[in-house]
Amino acid sequence: MNQKTKLTLGLIAGFFMAIGLDQWTKRLAVQHLMNRPPYQIWEGVFEFFYHENRGAAFGMLQGKQTFFLLIAVVVLSFTVYGVFRMPATRKYLPLHLIAMFLSAGAVGNMIDRFTQGYVVDFLYFKLIDFPIFNVADCYVTVSMFVFMILFLFYYKEEDLSCLSLKQKEGQA
Repeated sequence: MNQKTKLTLGLIAGFFMAIGLDQWTKRLAVQHLMNRPPYQIWEGVFEFFYHENRGAAFGMLQGKQTFFLLIAVVVLSFTVYGVFRMPATRKYLPLHLIAMFLSAGAVGNMIDRFTQGYVVDFLYFKLIDFPIFNVADCYVTVSMFVFMILFLFYYKEEDLSCLSLKQKEGQA
């Protein structure tokens, strides 16, 4: 089995495990937090607080399920494209993992939107009154943060040329 096949199989397995973790934590939130007061982890700072979000981040775009489906399809398309275009080398492993977690986050929340009509959120930083979020949201946010750091400080323009839509000179 070649390196690219091994990497792809590993990413697929990680993708499904990440979705499984997201869905499991949401199920736990429903079972243990729904219709109950928040469960304080650190008083005044962090708590588990059940919330049904029918929109996107910060409650925007309430009820726009078709729009969210299109966004998820676009995210998945770009991540699959990127995974297949990037070399299967150690240098690109962080980008492969970012693509995997970004996709898992998009799919994890899409599962909720289309099976329930809302996304289950339950992680709440009360200290700064940050919007309530979930594990899939963490995947997306952390992935994009790490991508920006890598883009700014690690990868050079030529490293990312493999993701370009343009064909390299000399290729037909």
